[in-house]
Amino acid sequence: MMLSVLALLGCGRKSAVDREASPTDPAIPAVEIVESWPVETDLGLSDIPDAHEVWPAMIDGATRTLEIAHFYISDAPGGRMEPVLSAVERAAARGVAVRLLVDEKFYAKYPVSVERFARGGKIQVRRLDLSARGGVMHAKYFIVDGRDTYLGSQNFDYRSLEHIHEIGVRVRSPEIAEVFTGLFEYDWAAAGGQKPPSTPQPAPVPPVTVRVGADEVRLAPAASPQDLLPPGLPWELPLLLARLDAARSTLDVEVLTYTIKTPAGQPWTLLDEALRRAAGRGVHVRLLVSEWALRDAAGKRSDGADALTALGKVPGVSVRVLVIPTSAKGEIPFARVAHAKYLVADGKSAWVGTSNWESRYFTASRNVALFLEGRAVAGPLARIFEHAWRGACAKPLQ
Repeated sequence: MMLSVLALLGCGRKSAVDREASPTDPAIPAVEIVESWPVETDLGLSDIPDAHEVWPAMIDGATRTLEIAHFYISDAPGGRMEPVLSAVERAAARGVAVRLLVDEKFYAKYPVSVERFARGGKIQVRRLDLSARGGVMHAKYFIVDGRDTYLGSQNFDYRSLEHIHEIGVRVRSPEIAEVFTGLFEYDWAAAGGQKPPSTPQPAPVPPVTVRVGADEVRLAPAASPQDLLPPGLPWELPLLLARLDAARSTLDVEVLTYTIKTPAGQPWTLLDEALRRAAGRGVHVRLLVSEWALRDAAGKRSDGADALTALGKVPGVSVRVLVIPTSAKGEIPFARVAHAKYLVADGKSAWVGTSNWESRYFTASRNVALFLEGRAVAGPLARIFEHAWRGACAKPLQ
């Protein structure tokens, strides 16, 4: 009980608000794992920065440019998204060139905050429509001054910052920022009915090495889908499969959903087969999924639940479900769920992304990811996973 009370109070949690936003500030690592966790649970770790503090601090540090690519924006009175939106408006008011890119389909569901930005006249807004191919603009990232990048599972949604388990990563690297700025320009042009920029990026984009404390961390950016990538930016799926196949001792994965069929019902077993191969060579595989992974839109047992049950019977594979209790505030639609998307292999390499483990997120929708090598960043992710795996919210797969 005491641990839960401390978690709710946020005792000991690093405050991004109190930290200088300068790109040269040694108090902020070059790479930093960032978490969001449902209030009234013990899922959060006190030494992991919280996105609802990190985001406004990053945006308030902008002096020249701010590019935001997000699935949608959803705010609520008194919610944690309002300080973020206010920070964006402050940036625009002080002369920062702010551009916002959202998904066309979900704009129709959540137009209020997008229109709020557009009405001010100082923020450029475009909407990307991928519905013709059965996809959405599902990426979630933003770039400050071409040097400071954030990507992760959090949507620009008050629920993501207060009622959902989420994982992201902040990277202070001009090289990484340049890659994602290039992707933003590519999608910005498409959303405006224009041709993509003619200046190609290096082919392929080389891994970037930064120092975090005494450790070196290698970063490799990627995105999906394969046929909508600027030159040089690699497709996420082959790198993800390679990361799974490279595991030698442990493999811990947390994702929202997990399926082995396409939306049309065709087999799609690439990730499932990779996890089975890992277990077959002696890797201890643990998979955390959300409660949403077990039911379809109609509330019936999903194909994903059957796939997870079958996978959980493989020797060396363990599957648990994160079940988030209802908030004391009552039922909150599309919330109280585990929405994170990350993995840790052998305690030293990791993937942090925006793709759910379903075919369409890799083949039809815009998503982004970072592949990371180094215990300085894999270690915090491993601790987050272990904390969730052993916590009160983790339930056996039924």
